[in-house]
Amino acid sequence: MKDKILVAYATKHGATAEIAEKIGQVLKDVDLPTDVQNVKQVDDLTPYTAVILGSAVYIGNWQKEAARFLQGNELALAERQVWLFSSGPTGEGDPVELQNGWIFPSKLQPIADRIKPRGIAVFHGAVDPDDLNFLTRWMMNNVKAPLGDFRDWDAIEDWATEIATSLTSN
Repeated sequence: MKDKILVAYATKHGATAEIAEKIGQVLKDVDLPTDVQNVKQVDDLTPYTAVILGSAVYIGNWQKEAARFLQGNELALAERQVWLFSSGPTGEGDPVELQNGWIFPSKLQPIADRIKPRGIAVFHGAVDPDDLNFLTRWMMNNVKAPLGDFRDWDAIEDWATEIATSLTSN
């Protein structure tokens, strides 16, 4: 079946995977055949007409496996409808403002420009202090990043609904 949608993600502690699962569920709820997979498990984009790709963000960068996936599949992605999302900032307020206007990793922007995604979103992330090693906890304290789950499930669902509407209106 060629009309499938792929929601692919890279996650460090699981929060981005849960966002991807939510996006996938919204698409499935309107009967769009959707696979949700870690980018490490995706080896063929042939079955998919649309790809939603997301990554956890640390220090302004996507996870290495997400960046490799984007780079390695640039030509295939350019032939499909693509949406990109990042998960990372913690705290209250607009996630883009919390990152001083950051929307997408600058190192990957040229690839995104060639792929021409239909949308790019930044969502709040979640950081469980129990999942952090000493160094990461120290870094989070130094930048005064709030710990906890700040994901805005309504914003995630709204974005996924916009994608579903776009895909069903074609």
